[in-house]
Amino acid sequence: MEEASDYHAAPPLGIDPIGASTDSTALLYKAIRDDIVSGRLAANQRLVVTDLAKRHGSSTTPVREVLQLLRGEGFVIFTRNCGARVRPIDRDFIRDIYEIGVLIEPSLTRWFVGMATEADIAELELVQSQIEDNNFADQILHSELDTRFHTVIYQRHYNRHAAELWWKHREVLRAVSRRFGFTLARRAQVISDHRELIANIKAGDADRAAELVARHVEGSGLHILEHMRAMAAAQAG
Repeated sequence: MEEASDYHAAPPLGIDPIGASTDSTALLYKAIRDDIVSGRLAANQRLVVTDLAKRHGSSTTPVREVLQLLRGEGFVIFTRNCGARVRPIDRDFIRDIYEIGVLIEPSLTRWFVGMATEADIAELELVQSQIEDNNFADQILHSELDTRFHTVIYQRHYNRHAAELWWKHREVLRAVSRRFGFTLARRAQVISDHRELIANIKAGDADRAAELVARHVEGSGLHILEHMRAMAAAQAG
């Protein structure tokens, strides 16, 4: 577990996943985003800068910055004469995000297979061993390690815009998925997919690796959608 904590501290991707100008703004961003994802800020609720600043003990300037960041990630919508409001985190929103991942991630993976070193593969195997040691017992740790696993593959890609888009969308899905657990079937599939992906990378098989990643991303998105459907049905009943 000590090695896993090292990954928790490591800066992912070498890019700023949030784009916040200061650490305090980054913390404010996470707090407001969590309020949206958890439902404490309801869908379509107006986001008044002064109210949010008071709620979080902040000045108005970082709140305005955070709302623009959240707008860029799709959590907040701005409309003329009405200002900012919370975008509903509905199934269409999640579907759109994971479908973009299905398009982007195979391309990033295919490039990585062509340049992966023995050190890269060793790092993937190390992170995977930590994922399996944790075995989903600590879901926050699993999320961090899973993100690190895929970051190893994408972090050096020459197209930084594509890598940043992947990161931003992954952060959205991570934030939403924290409301749900993993089914036993999904747990087994994640472990299996990661092992197979490492094997494809070792073999230099870019096509199979890319196809696997497309299925993996789609499976993750569908897993979240199924949880959301079940939650909606339970609330309706």
